[in-house]
Amino acid sequence: MTARPPFAALRGRTPEDCFGRLATPCYILDEAALRQNGEILKGVADRTGAKLLLAQKAFSNYDCYPALAPYLAGTEASGLFEARLGWEILPEKEVHVFCGAYRDDEFDELLRYADHVVFNSPAQLSRLGPQAKAAGKSLGLRINPECSTQEGHAIYDPCAPGSRLGTTREQWDAKMTPDLVALLDGLHFHTLCEQDSDALEITLDAVAEKFGDVLPRMKWLNMGGGHHVTRPDYDIPRLERCIRFAQETWGVTVYLEPGEAWALNAGFLASRVLDVTENGSVKNAILDCSAACHMPDVIEMPYMPPLYGAAEGSGSRDQGSGDDNSNVYRLGGPSCLSGDVIGDYEFDHALQIGELVLFGDLAIYSTCKNNTFNGMPLPNIWYRRADGSLEQLTDFGYRDFKYRLGR
Repeated sequence: MTARPPFAALRGRTPEDCFGRLATPCYILDEAALRQNGEILKGVADRTGAKLLLAQKAFSNYDCYPALAPYLAGTEASGLFEARLGWEILPEKEVHVFCGAYRDDEFDELLRYADHVVFNSPAQLSRLGPQAKAAGKSLGLRINPECSTQEGHAIYDPCAPGSRLGTTREQWDAKMTPDLVALLDGLHFHTLCEQDSDALEITLDAVAEKFGDVLPRMKWLNMGGGHHVTRPDYDIPRLERCIRFAQETWGVTVYLEPGEAWALNAGFLASRVLDVTENGSVKNAILDCSAACHMPDVIEMPYMPPLYGAAEGSGSRDQGSGDDNSNVYRLGGPSCLSGDVIGDYEFDHALQIGELVLFGDLAIYSTCKNNTFNGMPLPNIWYRRADGSLEQLTDFGYRDFKYRLGR
């Protein structure tokens, strides 16, 4: 099964035909696309015996979890609330958790939900590991193989010099006593971000060099997330060779915990044009959605979402908009932040006030990261079922802005 492009779910219809009746801005999550991603990922699990988890930090729309459940071994959490969510919604699945540092006042409750608990440092393992072990949990330690494969995403590089994430071999040798090692059932590394399996292969060589003598004593190895398995050009056979190498070399069960791959190209953000202005050679189209509030990765990553009907190559945040007759528009939000800019996109027509614009690939890192800066309303979330019907999942309004700030 092949991965689907961002707008395949429209099935040849226009955004206005599909979503014109929905109040904007709004997110639309696509069940058929989620299931197709699930089939691809389950294929990896079936062929290799690896266990694949959903990293909820990228996609935590729990109404969609039943669609992914047949393909999942479990969920991965970054703390107490995500662990509880995975446990509540998919109680029959495994719950794994990793946090840079656990809070003592939350740890008892966390142990109610988590099956696997991964620590970031020998100090945390020493202080909280015995309690987790006594509760019957499988314990792991995150390692830092000190092997950077990032290109242009320094903010997402856990192997950067001075990183706070993971235990280096030098730290291991200095801090991991035999008693601490005896607590461990597995090791965890997470070094990738939206990368192909060649980066995993490079990382796995570094893991073998730094921790290959430790791994035969472990029951499992978690290779983290960042694997873009459902991207159309992703090299799945190489990924499976990496998995088999770990299984055969160290005798471990292999876990992967992708987030984006489960929901890649499985969601949209629909918006309408509120105004069109000009400043010199730049044509600005102000939308009712905001990069800063509704798609934070556009600014943080930075990331340029695909846009239905825009010319190939659109999406630069730096290009000028050409002469006055061009149809290149700088799309931005209505907030007071001057940098609330999604990007420059070229159309085959002049944009009109009220026109619907549809961004693709916005199931990931959007609904779980959005905010109400400037009093911006949260976009409602719709679920497009496999039969094409639309189900409204939320009814956000003023109360959601107000009650996160006070009583």
